[in-house]
Amino acid sequence: MDPTPSSASPFDTVSGALGDYIPKGGATVVGRQHPLGADSEAEDGEQILAVVGLRPDLRISGSNLDAAPFAGVSAAPGTAFADLLPPGDVPTVTQRLRRVLRTREAHVARVQRLLRDDGTELVVSMSILPAAPPQEGLTVSLIAMAKRLHLYASATAIGTSLDIGETAQSLAQSLLAWGDVAAVNLDYAVWTGEAVTEQAQDRIRLRRAALVPDRAWPEGYLTPGDNLPREASRLLAGAVMRDDVPHAVVIPDRAAIERVLGDPLLVRALVPGNRPVSVACIPLVVEGPEGAPRPIVLGVTEVWRRPECLFGDAELLDLQELVAKTARHVDLARQHQREHAQVLALQRRLLPRAGSDTIEVASVYEPTTPDSAGVGGDWVNSFPLPGDRTALVVGDVVGHGLGAAAAMGQLSMEARALLSAGLGPGEVLERLDETVTLLDDTDAGLAAGYSALGSTCCIAVYDPVDHKVLISNAGHLPPLLVHPDGSAETVAAQPHPALGAEFVVREPFEVHEFAAPPGSLLVLYTDGLVEDPAASIDDGIGRLTDVVRDVHPWDDLQQAARRVVARLGPQEPLRDDVTLLLARMAGRRGRDTATWRLPARDDTAARARALASPLLRRWHLGEQARDGALLVVSELVTNAVRFGTGPVTVRLVRAGNRLTCEVGDTGNGRPRLRRGDPLDDGGRGLHVVHKLTTRWGVRWTDTGKAVWAELEG
Repeated sequence: MDPTPSSASPFDTVSGALGDYIPKGGATVVGRQHPLGADSEAEDGEQILAVVGLRPDLRISGSNLDAAPFAGVSAAPGTAFADLLPPGDVPTVTQRLRRVLRTREAHVARVQRLLRDDGTELVVSMSILPAAPPQEGLTVSLIAMAKRLHLYASATAIGTSLDIGETAQSLAQSLLAWGDVAAVNLDYAVWTGEAVTEQAQDRIRLRRAALVPDRAWPEGYLTPGDNLPREASRLLAGAVMRDDVPHAVVIPDRAAIERVLGDPLLVRALVPGNRPVSVACIPLVVEGPEGAPRPIVLGVTEVWRRPECLFGDAELLDLQELVAKTARHVDLARQHQREHAQVLALQRRLLPRAGSDTIEVASVYEPTTPDSAGVGGDWVNSFPLPGDRTALVVGDVVGHGLGAAAAMGQLSMEARALLSAGLGPGEVLERLDETVTLLDDTDAGLAAGYSALGSTCCIAVYDPVDHKVLISNAGHLPPLLVHPDGSAETVAAQPHPALGAEFVVREPFEVHEFAAPPGSLLVLYTDGLVEDPAASIDDGIGRLTDVVRDVHPWDDLQQAARRVVARLGPQEPLRDDVTLLLARMAGRRGRDTATWRLPARDDTAARARALASPLLRRWHLGEQARDGALLVVSELVTNAVRFGTGPVTVRLVRAGNRLTCEVGDTGNGRPRLRRGDPLDDGGRGLHVVHKLTTRWGVRWTDTGKAVWAELEG
C-alpha cells in the first residue's frame, strides 16, 4: 500500500512527484562527472534521485545520497549545505533557500553544481521544497541528470529571465555538463540593446558575458566583463559563420588551438590554463531582418575539455540545440533591454532638477528590474511658475513599457505647459482627463493595444509669499505634510476618480488649500513605495509617515530621500517603479515682498506708485530700473481698473536681481497685445509692459485673474 502524505518520507514524496518524468523501463543515469567532461553512463534503472533535509539554519539534518551518481558527495548531519556548493554559487543558492523558508513556495528544477570530496563537480537539477508540517526546515531534491534530461531542464531554466547577464550565466552553467570550462561571449549590440544588423567581419566585437566554474584564473585570461581583443572577436565569429551558414567548430588539441590563434597573447586570453585541452565553439545565431542574406551572430559559446574526450556528433547536436534555444532568449532580452533603456531615459529626463531659494527639492526614482514587466509609468516633476511659485507634480500612468512611457511623457509635458500658461491645478487635471480619454479613443492607441484610462495624477502649487499650497488630486495617493515641529499628516483633498474614468459620476476637480510655513516638508510618492502584499495600503502610508518624520530640517534632502526609500523599498526585485519627491519649503522673507489691496478707482494707479516707490528705494533698485518698475505697476493697475471689476491686489517680490510685479483683479478677460492705430489712445499699456519686462503673462485664480511681469533689477 502506498504511504499516505503524512507518513511518507521526503524521499518517497519527491520520488513520487517525479515519477511521471522518469522514462518507462528505467532511467538513464549520469555517472560520475570527471574533470573536463569525462563521464560514464550507469546501467538503466539505476536511481538518479537523492534528497537532503535541512534545518531552518540551513544545516543538514539528514540525507539519502546512496545512488551511484552521488558517490563522493558528503552530506554529514550538522554540516552546512553551503559546503556542498562551489564558492561562487553560495550567495545565490543561500538566498533561494531562505526565500523558500520565508514564503513556503517551492523553487523547482534549477541546474546546479555540487562539489565532490575530490574537488570535481556533479551537475544536478535541484529543487527546494518546504518541509511537510509539522516538520520545519527544507527538503532539497537532487537529480543527477542524464544528458537529454539535462538538456530539457536547461532549456526550461534559461528562458525564465529577461536579464542578459542571467541568461548568459544560465547557459554557461548548463554547458558545463559537456565540459570542464564553459564561456559565453556576446556582441556589443546585445549589451547595448542596439538593433542587430548584418555584421561586417571587421566590425564584430565581443564581450565575455559568463564563465564557469568560478575559480581563480591565470593572469590575462578573459573573465566576465572583459572585452575580447578585436582579433579574437573576428576569429571566433568568422570561424562559426562559414559560407554564410553557422557551424559548430571543434579544435581537437592544444597544438591546433595555438596554431589557429597564432598569437601568445590570444592564447593566454582564450585558453583556460596550460593543460592539454580541446574546444567546441557554438554560435548563438538568430535570423536576420527580412531580406537579410544570412543569419546574425549574437555571440559565441566555448566548451573546453581534455583532448582524449572527443566531442561526438550526438554531443554537438545537443550543444547546438541548447545554444539555439538560448539565442532566441538572448535576442528577446536584448530587445527588452533596449525598450527598458529607452523608457528609463525618458523617465530620467522627467525627474526634477534643482529647486530654488524658496524651495528645496529632492527625488529618487528606482525603476522595475529589467526582467520584470518593464519600466512603469511613474513620474514626478517640479518646475518654477510665474509669480515666484513652484509646481510639484506626481503621476502614475497605467501599464508598463513604451506605451506607458509615451502616455507618461505626453501627460507630463502637457501638465507643465498648462501650469506655466497660468491654469490652476484643478483646471489642468480637467485637461489631462480629456487627453487620457482622447488617447484611448484614437486609432493609434487602439492599434497599440494600450490604454491610459485609470492613470492618476496629483498637482501641488507652492506660493512662497503666502506660505500656502494649492493641491488637486485625480485618484492618486494623498501627499504627506511634515510640519516644522515634526508632526505629520496626510493631505487629503476631496476624493476624485482617476483620469479617464468614464463610468462614474463626473465631478469638478476639487482644489484644496493649506498652510505650509517655512520648514515644512511635502512628500509626494507613487504606490510602489508603500505597497506591500502582506499589508494594506493604509499601513504602507503609515510606515512612510513614520519614516519621513525623522527627516530633520538640517538633513541633506537628497540623502534623506535615499534613506526613506532604503527603509521602505521592497528587498525583492522591483515589480513596480518606486518614486519619491521631497520638497522642503523655505518661503520668501517678508522683507522681500509687499502686498497691497486697493479699491478699483481712477486714482488707484497713482496710489500704487506712491506705495511702491519708497519700497523700491529700500530694495536699492537703480533709478532706471525703479522708473521702469513704477511704470509697469501703473500700467497693470490701470488695466485692472479699466477692464476688471472689484478690488485690485498689487504684489511685488524681490528675488536676487529679479523683480516680479503682479496685479490681480476679479475680471475674467485675458489681456492681449494687439496692433492699434497710431492715433488710437487705447491699447498701448501692454506694449509698454512688453518692452520694459523680460516676460509677462496671466494666471487664473479662484476670484479672477492676475497679470504678472518680471523685470531685471
